Amino acid sequence: MKKKDINSAYEENPVEDSPAEEPSGKKKKGKKKKQETEGAPESRKEQNKVFVKASYFFVLMFLSLCGYLVYFNIADRESINSNSYNTKQDTKDNMVIRGNIYSSDGEILATTNVAEDGSETREYPYDRVFAHVVGYASNGRSGTESTYNTELTSCHASLFEQIKNEAQDVKIQGDSVNLSLSTLLQRAAYDALGNYRGAVVIMEPSTGRILAMVSKPDFSPASISADWESLNDENSGSPLLNRAVQGLYPPGSTFKIITTLAYMRQHPNDYQNFVFNCEGLVTRDDVSITCYGGSVHGMEDLETAFKNSCNGAFATIGTELDNAEFKKICESFGFNKDLSINMASADSRFTLAEDASYGEEMTTAIGQGDTLATPLQMALVASAVANGGTLMKPYYVDSISTYDGDEVKTFKPSSYATVMSADEAETIGNYMITTVQSGTASALSGASYTAAGKTGSAEYDTASGERGTHSWFVGYTNVDNPELAIAVIAEDGGSGSSTAVPIAKYIFDTYYQNKYGY
Repeated sequence: MKKKDINSAYEENPVEDSPAEEPSGKKKKGKKKKQETEGAPESRKEQNKVFVKASYFFVLMFLSLCGYLVYFNIADRESINSNSYNTKQDTKDNMVIRGNIYSSDGEILATTNVAEDGSETREYPYDRVFAHVVGYASNGRSGTESTYNTELTSCHASLFEQIKNEAQDVKIQGDSVNLSLSTLLQRAAYDALGNYRGAVVIMEPSTGRILAMVSKPDFSPASISADWESLNDENSGSPLLNRAVQGLYPPGSTFKIITTLAYMRQHPNDYQNFVFNCEGLVTRDDVSITCYGGSVHGMEDLETAFKNSCNGAFATIGTELDNAEFKKICESFGFNKDLSINMASADSRFTLAEDASYGEEMTTAIGQGDTLATPLQMALVASAVANGGTLMKPYYVDSISTYDGDEVKTFKPSSYATVMSADEAETIGNYMITTVQSGTASALSGASYTAAGKTGSAEYDTASGERGTHSWFVGYTNVDNPELAIAVIAEDGGSGSSTAVPIAKYIFDTYYQNKYGY
């Protein structure tokens, strides 16, 4: 009985039920793994996203570094190599005798003299005459000596000669830089400017070649080290500043060339009908504009207002112009931009706002107010008129050559912009011819050559609070086939007629007498 009960109990509770817990445990474990497996893909995706972002970041950094190296070695190479603080270039002095700088007519402007003991002296045969353009090569560098330092300390002579010199421990001669400047015109401009502070820029309108560039006060490049302290004295008058490209001045009435173009553009069908009765004074709001010297010009059209340089007429025109369009025209000439002359220079400024007051519009239209221009900028304005509306890029180096004359690199003329139509240039050119024939630049009339131009008398506030006047003239010669375009500024020279025009006349007379015999 007891045995039966035991067997019954055994049958009711089979043995296989006991080990069932193991699979059951495995099953639970399997569920856990399944849950972990289901979450893994999402985790891996997140990790991959992080890796991808990091990869993109490092690729971007790598490409940026490559781009910078390309810019550094190609785009910005010349400015870095010519930088006066780049001492790496100075190591070339141990291997190369610094090359010569020549004028366009073959005159030596800078050369290195090697003494018997091997010592070298940089010499400047024309001393102060070409000082700012040629520059100096001690106490740092400036001018051509700075910008073309790499070329002057490189040698493209025959490889055989270089190897032979190196084997004999003899320095090789550096390449030569051949400027576009004319010795005749440079000397004439230097003499004409005399004791005035200021600048003269002369260009070839059809090419943009700079034929003369003078700035005063000046310095002697050969004695730059000895004179360094006095040249940098606060009372020295900034003789190291190249006023031709770095000096910023109110352009005065020479700016009326651009104001005239703006008026013609905005009144294409009726600018010939412009009439103004000049009574010597124009007042708008709280601003009064007077004509220079208290002149009263009476009834004028646009051409007579231009030749008389009537401030009243052009101040009135200024209030009628669209300021945004006016600014576009100025910027097409190079205002507010780098003229890329490959020389340390300042940007001319035109800042008239669209919502400017009447007073700001009037003063801007006559070349006063906040408008500032370099002499080079105004020479470009005259050059564009002379060249039928096409403004050429200015440049002052014709070529680089080996010391024995083999060509290494040549610089060719190129267009900067078409700033006006041929008809517009002809009209303004005719106004400038009239200005010479019977207007404010009549001192140039009756010469053996023809000329066209515009005078300017630019007022400014002196340090003592008084008013000073800079004397301006811009223009060109040989009006049927323009030969020379010029800008002259004489600081504190008074009216353009009294000082700047005679300076230009002296230069033109000297040039035509020496070149053509008349």
